Amino acid sequence: MKIRVLHYFLAVAREGNMSAAAAALHITQPTLSRQLAQLEAELGTHLFVRQSHGVALTAQGLRLRSRAEEIIALLEKTRAEFAAPAQNIAGDVHIGCGETRKMRHLAHAMRRVRAHWPDIRFHIHSGNFDDVTARLDEGLLDFCVLIEPADLSKYDSMRLPGKDVWGVITPVDSALAALPHIQRQDLVDAPLILSRQVLRRNAAPNAFADWFGDDFGRLHVAGTYNLAYNAALMARCGLGHVVSLDGLADTRAGSGLCFRLLEPRLESRLNVVWKKSRLFSPAAQAFFHALHDELGAADMPEG
Repeated sequence: MKIRVLHYFLAVAREGNMSAAAAALHITQPTLSRQLAQLEAELGTHLFVRQSHGVALTAQGLRLRSRAEEIIALLEKTRAEFAAPAQNIAGDVHIGCGETRKMRHLAHAMRRVRAHWPDIRFHIHSGNFDDVTARLDEGLLDFCVLIEPADLSKYDSMRLPGKDVWGVITPVDSALAALPHIQRQDLVDAPLILSRQVLRRNAAPNAFADWFGDDFGRLHVAGTYNLAYNAALMARCGLGHVVSLDGLADTRAGSGLCFRLLEPRLESRLNVVWKKSRLFSPAAQAFFHALHDELGAADMPEG
C-alpha cells in the first residue's frame, strides 16, 4: 500500500466525485480510477459505491478513511520532526487533553519553551480519555493530560499539582440550585448529564462511582458528554444537571447556570502521560524539560 494512493483515496472521499478528485490531484481520471481499483484489489474489499452524481464510501471505505488519515498525520508529524535544523530546536508538539483549569501549567511551560525556541509550535487536541489515549498509542500525540479516574499503567507520567473538584452545573431556577451543596441522595432520581469516562466503572479505580456507592447503578442518565461546554448548553435547555469539574462552564450571574459542590467533597488528580520508552523529538524533549521545571516551581498545595 503506497502513501500516494492513500492520498488519492482521501481526495475521492473528500470530494465525493472521481472527476473533481482527479482535478484536485492534477492527474487524469482513468489513472485515479485504476489506482483505486488496485487498492480495492489489494485490500480485498469495495471502498466505494457509485451514486447518480458521484461516489460514497462503503462501511469498509469509512474504516479505511479513518486509518488513512491517521497514517498521513503520523507521516507528516515524523517528517516535521526530522526537518528541524540541528542548530535550532524547531518542530511540533502534540498534546491531548480533556477540559481542566490545570492546563495552565502546560500553557506556562509552552511559553517557557517558545521564549527560547520560537520555531516550536504546540497543537492541542481536546477529547475524552478514549480519544486522546488512542491517538497517543498510535503516535499521533506526544503527551496527554488524563483526569482521574484513568488507568495509567501503560504510560510514564508526571502528576500535576493540586486537584480539580467535582460539582453540579444546574439551572439557577432548579431545585438543586437552592441547595448549599449537593449530596448523593439529591442526585439519585434527578436527570443527569455525565462524562462518559466516569461511567466506565471497571476501567480503573473510580472514585466517582465509589462516591455514589450502591446508588451508582440507579442513576438517571439523561445524556453523556466528553466536553463540558456542550453539556452546559444541554443543562441550560433543561435536559438535566451536569456533574462536572469546577470552572469548565460559565456560571456567572446572568448565565442562567450555577455550580454547587458535591458533599462530601470529591476531587480528582491529573497526570501528564506519555508512552513508555518513548524517544521524544527535540521539540517534545524541550517541552518535557520545561514542564518539569514548571511543575517544580508550582510544587505547593493548591485546591
